[in-house]
Amino acid sequence: MLRKLTIAFATLIRSTFDVAYAEEMIRQARSQLLSAEFELIELSQPITNLEEVDHAIKQLLDKPIDLLLIFQATFADSTMITSLSQALQVPLLLWAIPEPWTGGRLRLNSLCGINLAAHALTLRDRKFDYCYGSPQDSEIINKIRLLAMAGSVQRQLRSTRLGVVGQHPDGMDSCHLDAPLINNVFGIEIESIDLQDVFDRARAIPDQMVAQIRQELDRSLNNLPELDQAALNGSLRVYRALFELAYEKGLSGLAVRCWPEFFTHMGCAACGAMSLLSDGFMGQAPIPCGCEADINGTISQLILQMLSGEPSFGTDMVGIDMNDNLIALWHCGLAPLSMADPKSPAKGTIHSNRHLPLLMDFKLKPGLVTYARLSRASGNLRMVIGSGEIIDGPKPFSGTAGLLKPFLPTETFLEMLMKEGLEHHISLTYGDFSEELKALAGIYGLPILWLNEKEVPQ
Repeated sequence: MLRKLTIAFATLIRSTFDVAYAEEMIRQARSQLLSAEFELIELSQPITNLEEVDHAIKQLLDKPIDLLLIFQATFADSTMITSLSQALQVPLLLWAIPEPWTGGRLRLNSLCGINLAAHALTLRDRKFDYCYGSPQDSEIINKIRLLAMAGSVQRQLRSTRLGVVGQHPDGMDSCHLDAPLINNVFGIEIESIDLQDVFDRARAIPDQMVAQIRQELDRSLNNLPELDQAALNGSLRVYRALFELAYEKGLSGLAVRCWPEFFTHMGCAACGAMSLLSDGFMGQAPIPCGCEADINGTISQLILQMLSGEPSFGTDMVGIDMNDNLIALWHCGLAPLSMADPKSPAKGTIHSNRHLPLLMDFKLKPGLVTYARLSRASGNLRMVIGSGEIIDGPKPFSGTAGLLKPFLPTETFLEMLMKEGLEHHISLTYGDFSEELKALAGIYGLPILWLNEKEVPQ
């Protein structure tokens, strides 16, 4: 369940303009924001001078703000906006309103106010966005929602801790960990966890706990008795061990070196355990898990989960059908169970190469999806964004798999995948959040690689 988005609503007035008209515009804007069900943090009165800016900063400084919305009700010099923006390091939106061209008095001069502020903010390298329209303009309300959702993700990431279990396998440079860069850009802290610590804890999980997990999982998978029971119990122990480590260390996601050691040292697969964690099994909050210790993949999953309020999935792209414009998505067996097509019930299965459980075996349910990747293929971070539809068709491979019809030709997709040298993992969630991802990339100043047919919206 997504929470309400919180907006700090600050209004500016200069008393030499038409104050009554400006106040009516403020009233209308406020009404529209409340009708859109934003949570407003409001000041007691419009800001008219720098002294009142100081008072506003004290009111807003420690509040959980997703977006600072400055409503330029009349012209004012840039000092008030620059002071507010420097003190409150949150996404910033300037809103100016048009007024009738009457041939008479310029009553508000709102546009010139945000123009002056935009120049001052640009000189100070302060990122911002703007809108110009009446309070009744639905496109403005939609833009505010997009920016506030992006701001909410940014605010959550600042206090996020993620765990990396082991190191990525040799030859998988796409899973490389750069903890200082991640912390510098997002504020995310990375906790390194030794594989042996997971194994030791998993082996110590009481049999009673394993039985409880098994009983709950039997509700979703009806073929567990057919699997190797010792290996199955090993996967359930791994699930509980990873859950406990995440809970104790305050971790919101995990990137796990899932092979070969889980097979060779624990005699089981980690895939099923990561599926259960990502899905929010047994009433827990979903903990997105990336395999092969792919931390940027886990961050991508977490961002999508924050936007959608639903679990996300990190997957390989293992085949392309250019005739039908389809991409085969597959990853051993770690997709969240909630992504299973209800017409084809999920089952437990074994790893296709290692022949050990537990993996989830199901077809992804049909529906609109957004896929994304925090990529370093170009040397610097950028955001890969695309959307498409999971279609109702034959499952291409065993494990967790599905057919993606992207919103661009698959020939173009493959060309960009290869020529851009993109990572072999993408993350996806159900719903269309491509515009929100675009807004989030803008907040961080990340370049965008847009994998949709339409151009990147400006």
